[in-house]
Amino acid sequence: MRRLTRVTDTTRLRARRWDALVVGSGVSALVAAARLGSAGHRVLVVEEDATRALHPALREPFFLAGSRDGGVLEACIRELSIPLLDRRRLGTERLAYQVTGPGLRLDVGGPDITSNEIARWGLCGAEDAAALVRALGEATEAERQVMLTSPLVRLGRRLGINRAGTTGSHMRGLPAEVARTGPSLQPVLDAQVSALSNLATGAVSPEARARLLGCSLAGGAGFGDGPPWLVGLLRKRVEEVHGEFRSVANGFSLVSVENRPGILIEGTQEIWIGRALVLAAAPGALAQVLDPETTPDFVQARRPRCRRIGLHLQVDRDVLPRGMCPRVVDLGNAPSETPKTPFSARVASITAYANPNQSEQFDLVARLRVNEGEDIAAAEDELESRVHALMPFATDRIQRRAYRRPVWDDDGWLEDPGPGSGWPAEINIRSLSKPAVYQLDRACVGNLGIEGDLLLGWRGGDAIAAELN
Repeated sequence: MRRLTRVTDTTRLRARRWDALVVGSGVSALVAAARLGSAGHRVLVVEEDATRALHPALREPFFLAGSRDGGVLEACIRELSIPLLDRRRLGTERLAYQVTGPGLRLDVGGPDITSNEIARWGLCGAEDAAALVRALGEATEAERQVMLTSPLVRLGRRLGINRAGTTGSHMRGLPAEVARTGPSLQPVLDAQVSALSNLATGAVSPEARARLLGCSLAGGAGFGDGPPWLVGLLRKRVEEVHGEFRSVANGFSLVSVENRPGILIEGTQEIWIGRALVLAAAPGALAQVLDPETTPDFVQARRPRCRRIGLHLQVDRDVLPRGMCPRVVDLGNAPSETPKTPFSARVASITAYANPNQSEQFDLVARLRVNEGEDIAAAEDELESRVHALMPFATDRIQRRAYRRPVWDDDGWLEDPGPGSGWPAEINIRSLSKPAVYQLDRACVGNLGIEGDLLLGWRGGDAIAAELN
């Protein structure tokens, strides 16, 4: 087994020391860093310079699930002690999102809205739609309760599978009304799961599917004004608990110094040392910037993966359709049609953000999954055409904004967990005991989407802080 490379001659190196080094600056990383800092530990968050330079809209999750139903987001921002003034900026929205496709613009929100819309678009009968939404509400509530009480992570080999059992009077999993739908409704449900989950190719578990589909019944939530939005607020909280951020432009190595984990920055004489090293970036992406000769085995692990790329556009306010929700799940072309490109039939998500610097413009972020080796430029063209289809009268009033795409520090990287892993199973986050290395593998909570990211950072940060104490 290849472990961390030892650095023995540190006399010429400029060494800085912290209690914990967190590699990555995604949602899980930021929540974990904030929890570690709140416990009194000095924390350094190591991020990629390209990530630091991204427009804030490109870093935001598509949908803030669990914000208005007592879910993970609401509980997490309260536990992080984010100031009430900032929490109040997270406003309630009537709709969670819209699902669009050929001849379809379905509003998804509260139970009455969703069931009426399903029936109105002829996806199933009114009674069946009401029964489906009612059963889904019970299932998502059961899952919410388990998520908020589950330890989620473990620091050893103890198994923690919690798949069976009931919550109250409800058996966990996907209700029969939702599991067995007709051919018209099934693609609509599948598209929502695809947009909300963070798995690469793996199947979403019944428990997670119930939560993903059900959390939209509480409506939407978002920041009506400009940034800082969620990621910005998390960064701000890390700094408030005396955490630090440093960005790296070149490669680096994971090393061991005096039996403590460290990060050696290539091309410099700097080495950053911690009592604990927390890896919060996708292992497959992180391996791209590490020396393959010295990369430890737990980073080299290869699993199915893909990337959800983002396209940043700006559009004039007056060409946005009045009935368009700030969040859209787009189905692409109908199954019976011949795809024009490999991406034509893939689900895309589109989010609109008010531009604080240009009052007459909105920032749009469109996202699509791209597999390794596929043409990213072609996928971006497909995304832009989807946006134009939603706004047919925009003509040349939609402008594409270029940006430098991060290599490894990007929540857009999606991987699948190993066999037997993933919600509702517990996650072993310890990679090494000496020196202390932990891995917040978001693939293991990928089927829970943004709530999984938040929960992993929260529970993982607390577990690591307890060991440091």
